[in-house]
Amino acid sequence: MIFRAKWAAPAALGACAVLMPAAGQAQDIVYTPVNPSFGGNPFNSAHLLGIASAQNKYKDPNAVTSTDPAQQFLRTLQSRLLSSLATQITDIIFGENAQDSGLIQFGDQEISFVRGLDSVTLTITNNADGSVTEIVIPLLQGSDDGGLTGPGE
Repeated sequence: MIFRAKWAAPAALGACAVLMPAAGQAQDIVYTPVNPSFGGNPFNSAHLLGIASAQNKYKDPNAVTSTDPAQQFLRTLQSRLLSSLATQITDIIFGENAQDSGLIQFGDQEISFVRGLDSVTLTITNNADGSVTEIVIPLLQGSDDGGLTGPGE
């Protein structure tokens, strides 16, 4: 004897409707680069640099790798002295009582500067090897409204 219920057909249809996939939706596929150099998220840069550094097998033969505390102290002291000297030279050239020209000598280095109308020219001469470096620094001009403008504005 076969026993059939009247509700079996609607239940089967409901089950089929649930199992049928819904209507598909399509959208454009947009490529977003990971590397910030190519338009990716700038917050990825530290992560990518860390990965690249971890994979880097090259060791700089000229790198200072001394772990001697005396050598580290000497490098730190030299750095601080040069920083202090650079601050003093900056004050002489651009400070409150700025000079129009001058010559500063220390060791084998000679720094001369000349202030022009729109720039300051620094000439750094290494007397030990005769090399000369020239740096031209543009001066900012004050405007009538109290703001700063560049030359020619």
